[in-house]
Amino acid sequence: MFVELKKRAGLLTHWRDVIATVALMSAASATFAVPSVYPTGTTRYDPAKAYNSYLLFSAGDNVARLIDLNGNSVHEWKDAGAFSTLIDPALADNQRGHVLLTLSTREGRGTDLVPGQVSARISETIGEVDWNGHPVWQFGAKAPGGLARQHHDWVRLANGNTVVLANLLHPVKGFRLPRLLDDVIYEVSPAGEIVWRWVASEHLLEFGFSTDQLKRVRSTGNADYLHLNNLKVLGPNRWFAAGDARFAPDNLLIDSRNANFIAIIDRRSGKVVWSLGPQHPIETEFRPERRVPRPFDRTSGQHDAHLIPEGLPGAGNLLVFDNEGEAGYPPLPLSVTGGSRVLEIDPVRKEIVWQYTGEDSGAPSWTFHSTHISNARRLPNGNTLINEGQKGRFFQVTRDGDIVWEYVNPYQRIGKDPFTGKPTASNQVYRVQPVPYDWVPECTPRSERPVTPPAITDFHVPG
Repeated sequence: MFVELKKRAGLLTHWRDVIATVALMSAASATFAVPSVYPTGTTRYDPAKAYNSYLLFSAGDNVARLIDLNGNSVHEWKDAGAFSTLIDPALADNQRGHVLLTLSTREGRGTDLVPGQVSARISETIGEVDWNGHPVWQFGAKAPGGLARQHHDWVRLANGNTVVLANLLHPVKGFRLPRLLDDVIYEVSPAGEIVWRWVASEHLLEFGFSTDQLKRVRSTGNADYLHLNNLKVLGPNRWFAAGDARFAPDNLLIDSRNANFIAIIDRRSGKVVWSLGPQHPIETEFRPERRVPRPFDRTSGQHDAHLIPEGLPGAGNLLVFDNEGEAGYPPLPLSVTGGSRVLEIDPVRKEIVWQYTGEDSGAPSWTFHSTHISNARRLPNGNTLINEGQKGRFFQVTRDGDIVWEYVNPYQRIGKDPFTGKPTASNQVYRVQPVPYDWVPECTPRSERPVTPPAITDFHVPG
């Protein structure tokens, strides 16, 4: 379905529309424990300094949207999950606008729940759909139990297969719980057949846990004991070119939110050949440093770890959204004032070579904070796209921390608290993907109109 929103007459009209919309919503719905009024859509945009592209994300209304940087929704797909990914045309028979989506879900119970227990629904069928939403590849019917159980991530490979991060519900010897919500990686052929499998619990001793940590892991009451939230293919990189076999381009990179580690899996042996964590210094309070470069200190509850692709500034370095949310065996102490970080890490020297915190944009560290979800991607002009997922806020920052584009997701998930019965609303977004203009059909509209926000002291709801 092709959707193009009408362009607003001007910035003033935009802000009047925002105020009117929020006023109507406030009058018709309950008051939630968040600011009652805040702008949505594009709130700041300097086309000369931003990297101009489309963005893809799945919102809480189960729609995957492709937007331009003025916030116009230029194309939409129905998405039963929240993990949409647009495929590089070079990996989709040169077809533009093909997307990986969740096609159908099924109710789950107990340890069947989606990792993070955001929903009681598990993925039944996933697939690749074309620009018009027609499925061209599916996986689920030939999965164990006829359920894909995919979560968080998937990657199309150069050979036409797809690697899928999924769950495996089974007993594991040595654990207190009778069954675990284990993590499994499948390589799936175009015919939907599993041709390679990797199970996390079979490599428990390779992740680098100390004796005490391993004891805590095995005695946990959380069936989702690792909660892998990320799966990437390393791709060509300077480390492998220099002779480091750990960084072979077809090796896989994962990260464990609950156990605080990032690791590389050797595709041939299945063994873990490189890692950051899970052993981190235990302090009474975490006090992050600002100087770079410096030795890697830690991550806590991190997301979207990946090597920056060849051809981009910082290529070969590891980029990761360090949520600084509660995680670890035992949980790591957190900063009193909070604050998330985006870290760029030299993976061989294990040094932090660049970072972004709220302080880099002239605000306290706690102003940039997402305890869960979220991601960051390096852009061709050197900017970094950041999804502060808990708040549904996306923005681009320069190397010096200047914000040159900003957007707040207006598409909420409306629900009801199962315990109190009170209405709930959330505009959180798991992940956002930058999409180059030439990855979608040429006729796709786009706008690059500058947006200058008003002074916050002048932004009032008429009374």
